[in-house]
Amino acid sequence: MLKKLNVLMAGVVCAASLSVAHAEPAPLRVGATPTAVPFNFLDPKTNTLRGAMIDIADAVGKEAGYKTNVAPIPFASLVPSLQTDKIDLISSAFAKTPQRAQVVDFTQIVVEYGEGLIVPEGDKTNYTNLSELKGKTVGVQIGTLYVDPLKATPGVKEVKMYDTMADLVRDVKLHRLDAAIGDGPVIAYQVRTQGVSGVRYVESYKPSLPTNIALAVRKGDDAHRTQLDAAITKLKADGTIDAILKKWNVTH
Repeated sequence: MLKKLNVLMAGVVCAASLSVAHAEPAPLRVGATPTAVPFNFLDPKTNTLRGAMIDIADAVGKEAGYKTNVAPIPFASLVPSLQTDKIDLISSAFAKTPQRAQVVDFTQIVVEYGEGLIVPEGDKTNYTNLSELKGKTVGVQIGTLYVDPLKATPGVKEVKMYDTMADLVRDVKLHRLDAAIGDGPVIAYQVRTQGVSGVRYVESYKPSLPTNIALAVRKGDDAHRTQLDAAITKLKADGTIDAILKKWNVTH
């Protein structure tokens, strides 16, 4: 009887060990801003985040063996949320820069693009660069790469800071701003795809501030970064990432 009990207990222990060994890893907690169409935005119909970087996070996570739980987080709170272990990953219109690389670790680049310029519809000037905004009041989104270069542009009358791209577009339309600078695909989507009246996307403008978007993990989280990098390499090779960007009309 004792022998049978020992065999039974050994079987239970073995089954428990196998169960632990085959347990799914914890889902990746992903942070994304809810106001950067077409990269990431809150869909009012479903109250869920959608967009190119949401699809990329899901695809990369799945390829790396993870499920993803995505949470809407304001742009300025993305890094603090990562550092305080509220999320594991930033998948947003979050550029890879030397300054940010001091506080987070980046994967390889996922998509590259430049900045875009919008002006009131009545302004027909064919602007080509920032220096031509002399005497203008220009809006820019807080925390983006364009803030410092815009402030350093000689002759710009005033630089106003905004929380969202939608706020920028609104104030250009209302002539509270003479112009606004933002992520090219985001600002183009706001004006072109959503058919905003009273605002013109300046086709003649030549981007000079390249933006390289990558996923970001906590500093020192080499395990996740390595897994995600391998997944990105695979999804670039098989065309998955290009297909996602094409779906959301993100040119690169």
